[in-house]
Amino acid sequence: MASTTPLSRTALTFYTLVALIAFAANSVFCRLALSNEQAVSLIDPSSFTAIRLASGALMLALLMLLTSVKGRSKQDLATQDIATQNLVTNDKLSTKKHGSYLAAGLLFVYAIGFSYAYVLLDTATGALVLFAAVQISMMMISYLQGQRLNLLEIIGALVAFAGFGYLVWPSLSLGSETLSITGLVLMAISGCAWGGYTLLGKGTANPLFATGYNFIRTLPLVVLMLAIVWLLSGLVSVTQIQSDPAGLVFQLSTQGVVLAILSGALASGVGYALWYQALRGLSANHAAVLQLSVPVIAAVGGVIFVGEKISLHLIICASIILFGIALVILAKTKSKL
Repeated sequence: MASTTPLSRTALTFYTLVALIAFAANSVFCRLALSNEQAVSLIDPSSFTAIRLASGALMLALLMLLTSVKGRSKQDLATQDIATQNLVTNDKLSTKKHGSYLAAGLLFVYAIGFSYAYVLLDTATGALVLFAAVQISMMMISYLQGQRLNLLEIIGALVAFAGFGYLVWPSLSLGSETLSITGLVLMAISGCAWGGYTLLGKGTANPLFATGYNFIRTLPLVVLMLAIVWLLSGLVSVTQIQSDPAGLVFQLSTQGVVLAILSGALASGVGYALWYQALRGLSANHAAVLQLSVPVIAAVGGVIFVGEKISLHLIICASIILFGIALVILAKTKSKL
């Protein structure tokens, strides 16, 4: 069962800060591993996704095991009723009670779209598109479920979409390659999948176990993906192997594997666990506002660790998009007062 002990201000600040940095670190790790500006890629997108999900599943499984052991210890102190203790343990460890195959499918779509998009997008742009797509998709799903938008929410949504239009416009101009439309679409799909995954997890009794079992449920999809890539790689010519923008050839290096493990085990596994701890002390609106910082943190990480440059155009687009999303969040806050 989830802990009901209130978080101290220090603990809440620590969990929140580390979790937000972990979210941004996912973008940095992925971009470092998959950047198409290197002579030879450190790892291909499918292998990165497979290692990320597998290492995330392993880390979360360990966290679930530790949580179960801790829960059993507390139960021993409270009562010697073995039957009750086994009931609690079985409830936590039953896959039928945590997560779902639909959520796992959305998690897989998010992860694979995320990896392939970062072959084509820089760190800051990818994080901005991902975050905005998550927020907008959640808003649209809520609308389709019957939650109507007020005037401020409509204005905020229009401002955010205008920011997206301004972000993409130079790339739609004849002869311009400012932004990869393919990368944009892939990251938008990834963000929409994560938005759906997030909504499915709302109200989950035990978020850690739900997330852990969802990661574990992605493993058959990971095996299927690797099999498909392996089959397609047999159709790729030697010339294409030297330059493989579609990621249809397995490419592994020690550095690439390490980055994928860091992304899966630490930035995803530990990061998500800490975020769920932080959510115990944050309102939904506060959590949404805090996530506005993720693209900014990712952009700084891209500059420091990847050597990327942030253009004035991206700064203006980010400001417009984030302002529009902030208006939507503010409108939700006011409607609940």
